Amino acid sequence: MSQIEKAVAQHYTTGALTERMREALKASGIDPNAATVADLKAGDEFHTGGVLATDNLFAQLSPTHATRVLDVGSGIGGTSRYIVDRYDSTVTGVDLTPEFVETATALSELVGHSDKTSFLVGSALDMPVPDAGFDLAVMMHVGMNIEDKAGLFAEVSRALAWDGSFALFDVMGGDVDEPLAFPLPWSTVAETSFVDSPEVYKNAAASAGLELVAETDRTEFALAFFEEVFARIAESGPPPLGIHLMMGETAPEKFQNYVMNLKAGRIRPTEMIFKKSG
Repeated sequence: MSQIEKAVAQHYTTGALTERMREALKASGIDPNAATVADLKAGDEFHTGGVLATDNLFAQLSPTHATRVLDVGSGIGGTSRYIVDRYDSTVTGVDLTPEFVETATALSELVGHSDKTSFLVGSALDMPVPDAGFDLAVMMHVGMNIEDKAGLFAEVSRALAWDGSFALFDVMGGDVDEPLAFPLPWSTVAETSFVDSPEVYKNAAASAGLELVAETDRTEFALAFFEEVFARIAESGPPPLGIHLMMGETAPEKFQNYVMNLKAGRIRPTEMIFKKSG
């Protein structure tokens, strides 16, 4: 693991996360030992828009029970469990942060999905998975922590079988070339933030033999999502269960900076779907 990767993993390590998730479920009126995938959704989809964004992306995909899925930067496993719950696919998640992998494993066991999900500690640039072992790779808000986009796409391409798909949703660079305001959800400082333009992604994909088949700017969706979140918090405070559990005490500032950068045109939440054609 590189120094940057160690710093990224440290950024996401908040301590006792599994137990804090269980306590948040209790505070929400949910028995942790009888929780469902739906019960976890308020806090386990760690990306802009949460489960609504996952819905948006998967509406363009067609996994089945036979689809072998790779979740790149799987976090605490929310997207992986979503895939199992909706499509009965088998999912392997890879994440840099040991605490995330531990929590993902525990939560999947909690909801009865441990037979269809597995989570591994590893770098997206060197994943502990076989060549051509997957039909679909997904990545939700991970590329912002990876400087080597060419290496990322090459590694995903290695793991994909022929005709496989790579679907991602990342925060990319906007039209305004200005320094970002920090801290942000994915990074406290500029040194571990690698927000690149959509062109960087597309060029890296082309070099790895991946063909772009869809691209969607989700800026308006993100603005509407955060407007609703802020209004809800202003009215009743933060809910017990939410992605703020993974961001520590600076969560409000990180969200405010995200929206400020978004409104200034410095960032652009973007979906892309690629196909491995050879």
